[in-house]
Amino acid sequence: MTRPSLYPVLLMIACLCALTPGMAHARVMVLFHSFNGSLFFGRYPHAFIELSGTLDADGRVIHENYGYTGNGTAMQALAGPMPGTIASEKEDYVKSTNVHFAVPISDQQYFAIRQEIERWRSGPESTYNLETHNCVNFVARIAELVGLKSEVPRSFEKRPKAWLNYLIGLNPQLHAQPIK
Repeated sequence: MTRPSLYPVLLMIACLCALTPGMAHARVMVLFHSFNGSLFFGRYPHAFIELSGTLDADGRVIHENYGYTGNGTAMQALAGPMPGTIASEKEDYVKSTNVHFAVPISDQQYFAIRQEIERWRSGPESTYNLETHNCVNFVARIAELVGLKSEVPRSFEKRPKAWLNYLIGLNPQLHAQPIK
């Protein structure tokens, strides 16, 4: 079961911000998603981020999403470390996921996130390990970059939805409700 989309709420916030001259506000939001999935059937559970809004500096419209996944089969992932990759999801998939919360970010934070994405794409962070270096760890790093407390207890390593609900508990300033 998915949670109702936050897109109408985000659109309303963007419209209100545009109509309020002189009001200081961040224009890009980072949304934290999970996909329920199944460890045994179909697509695995997954965590990823979405960046949406407009950059203050140049007015560029941002609509991107990024997750980290193994670049191989499920059997390879279960066997141990393998090459990892940054993946962007299709819009239909994004709409079918759970949006746990959204955080407004500055242009500077946006560019720091993009830099981190590149590290996970081709740098020292590019080796995927289902047990210790997976989509949850990627999203945890992005959460840190936007100022959230973001530990990943071992019991949440392969449970993206449960981990994002846990993250809500670590960050009461989000005023978000866990997804059942």
